[in-house]
Amino acid sequence: MRKYIVILALATTTLAGCMQTPTERGLAGAVAGAALADAMDENMVAGAALGGIAGAASCNVVGGCRSY
Repeated sequence: MRKYIVILALATTTLAGCMQTPTERGLAGAVAGAALADAMDENMVAGAALGGIAGAASCNVVGGCRSY
């Protein structure tokens, strides 16, 4: 179980760098949040909502996203 969560976290972190818009990051966060909540036997809807919010807001943290 723990191995699955670590692999999921590494995969989603890697994919997060490929997202260009807040919508794409929000969608990826929602999918990752739902998958993680399911793996931990928690509420998938709440996990998707929290993951989506975190993903969409991820460029608003210190350092922000860079456009190359």
